[in-house]
Amino acid sequence: MKRLSICCAVLLLGGVVVAQQPGAPTQTPSSPPAAGSGTEKPAAAPAGKTAPQAKSQPEFDAYKAAMNSANDPAAMEKAADDFTAKFPKSELAPILYRTAMHGYQNANNAEKMEQMGRKTLTFDPNDPEALLGVAEVVVERTQESDLDRDQKLDEAAKLAQHATETAETDISIPAGTPQEKVDAYKNFLRSSAYAVLGTVAFNQQKFPDAQGFFEKSIQTFPAQPDPVVVLRLALALDRQNKYPEALKQANRAVELTQDSSPAGKLARQERDRLTQLTGASAAPAGAAPAGTAPGTPATPPAGTTPNPH
Repeated sequence: MKRLSICCAVLLLGGVVVAQQPGAPTQTPSSPPAAGSGTEKPAAAPAGKTAPQAKSQPEFDAYKAAMNSANDPAAMEKAADDFTAKFPKSELAPILYRTAMHGYQNANNAEKMEQMGRKTLTFDPNDPEALLGVAEVVVERTQESDLDRDQKLDEAAKLAQHATETAETDISIPAGTPQEKVDAYKNFLRSSAYAVLGTVAFNQQKFPDAQGFFEKSIQTFPAQPDPVVVLRLALALDRQNKYPEALKQANRAVELTQDSSPAGKLARQERDRLTQLTGASAAPAGAAPAGTAPGTPATPPAGTTPNPH
């Protein structure tokens, strides 16, 4: 469901930050750019949790070797398993499993993405990216016919709600990172969490609540609105008979999507339906009243993967 370019930015900012203990070499897997030059003091790291640390040089070397598999999610998963078998209490384990999670996300492998997210949470139950990764997969794959549907939706909501809290307290920020980038990252995480909460509410047919969460998601990260969230906002408005408002959002979703994408096709279907429906509501006496135009609201993008773009 998430924007791939932003996920990459999330990885760069929050996913590969390692501080070594005194006595270890000063090189780290990801060194942030200097905040200034000359004799200026480096900028202090923004508020957040302490960066994870390798407890020994062999542990750090093993971590670096594991990260060499970052571009292959299956290899990354195996490397993470091998690493944690040798260093079961390492603070670096969540980074490895989180990297595998994002790799599977980019490959549209929802099942493995959820597995890696849950493994991340066994080492760090407050990791906001893992919380959101699992929540997104759960809510997108939950079907109307599932016997445990209510439990799954409740779990997704709890994970997403927790992510709104830990987005502030449980991210590791490299020293020297500009505050505006930190704020953008936090807002992206919160925006993603509100999108999950909106989808949960929509699936529970709580359409006013869904509308509020989708609007909050868009407002929290306006620089790059998620077209699926915009479309789902249109659908939530539609289900409340707020047709002019829904049409406005459907048109926006059309502008943000390609014709051939799943979300794009649904956005155009919804736009066409609402265009006909609003025309019917403004027709002379004798025309079909609002709400009786042919067709039904498009089904929100959901299914076997969390990324329907």
